[in-house]
Amino acid sequence: MFPPFLPLLILSQLSLISAGGRVTTSYKNQIKQCTIISRGNKQDDSPNILKALQDCSPGGNVVLPEKEEYYLASKLHATVHNISIEWRGTLTMSDDITYWRNPANTFPIAFQNHATSFILSGSSITVTGYGTGGIDGNGDAWYNAEEAHTRPGRPMPFVLWNVTDVVVKDFFIKQPTLWAFNIMGGKDIVVDGLHVNASATKSPWGKNWVQNTDGFDTMDCHNVTLRNFVYQGGDDCIAIKPRSYNINVRNVTCRGGNGIAIGSLGQYLEESGVENVSISDVKIIRYNEDMHNSAYIKTWIGGQVPQDSYESGGQPRGGGWGRVHNISFSNFDIQGADSGPAITQDNGNNGSFSGTSRMEISDIKFENFSGHLNGKGRTSSINCSKVKPCSGIVFRDVKIRPEKDMEGYGTGRCVNVRPGAVVGLKGEGCS
Repeated sequence: MFPPFLPLLILSQLSLISAGGRVTTSYKNQIKQCTIISRGNKQDDSPNILKALQDCSPGGNVVLPEKEEYYLASKLHATVHNISIEWRGTLTMSDDITYWRNPANTFPIAFQNHATSFILSGSSITVTGYGTGGIDGNGDAWYNAEEAHTRPGRPMPFVLWNVTDVVVKDFFIKQPTLWAFNIMGGKDIVVDGLHVNASATKSPWGKNWVQNTDGFDTMDCHNVTLRNFVYQGGDDCIAIKPRSYNINVRNVTCRGGNGIAIGSLGQYLEESGVENVSISDVKIIRYNEDMHNSAYIKTWIGGQVPQDSYESGGQPRGGGWGRVHNISFSNFDIQGADSGPAITQDNGNNGSFSGTSRMEISDIKFENFSGHLNGKGRTSSINCSKVKPCSGIVFRDVKIRPEKDMEGYGTGRCVNVRPGAVVGLKGEGCS
């Protein structure tokens, strides 16, 4: 940094040239600024992006100018502190499927046997997209190659990993290869104005080629706020995964997929609790004949059961434990989903472990639900554990029609529910 006695109008510029691209370093009001110019022609910008993030940390600004097209052709993990990122341009992942499937070219994520190509770690980070900046995961190449038969090796396009005090604003992720925006280990995070769109351009109407494209996920997180979020895709719009606490979500639109999930929980032999979650003002809209759920909690069975999916790595899964406590879903407008509010605790079951989940579910509220389902008779379902009985499940002002324009509201069904555990839901097995 220049000595403080120099006039502030004087700017120092240093350019770091790399095969057509460059990082320009300047000082403005004594704050270091690193501006990244792309290399173009699908040349890898990862080294220059990493260098800019490192050079301007701590205390500086990194700028990706609008209309700049960056290319990510190698994995990138940056740890930064006290930094502002003006992300106005687009970072596009290489569509070299063979390259990314090689585990040596990505960062492994043990949970559900996944990986990522881009990790941002550190503290006091602000990322602002200004409505023009974001990530293109080039996922369409994967969707078209697999046609809904997902194979291992899809890397997530963006992961916040071990971060504190982070703000992300007006940012987009389109065509994510897997989960779009994933927080794994974070505290005090605000995400405002995130847009995620996973669309398979060659998929026949009514076919879901974009499964496993969650919009927003949390795991090992404390104090996370998500607001003004828009998602279109074929899996969980939002998934609150193990050890997520004090999560506040407001003003969300989910178009297609699986709605908003608490889970999966208890898949591994570890504590997997989720507590103090508030989700409100949500629109659930059927798209591509694909809108399975609206608001649900899902936990695994209580024993280890062999699994054949790649997400379980071919290993027996289940048996995790913990509390799912103080969860509130409120102000949901449902337009054509297959199901309404639900709790299911038999994920991973082979038919022999029903009702064995070790996850204890309590103090759950479904409030002010309106709209209609896609011709389903039951509009709510509660399937609890015998081992850890659920309690304090409250339905209040839940008025969902089984089908559009049908008169009257649907009923529910309850399994393994003790008397008094569920309040405000009428139906088979419900108290």
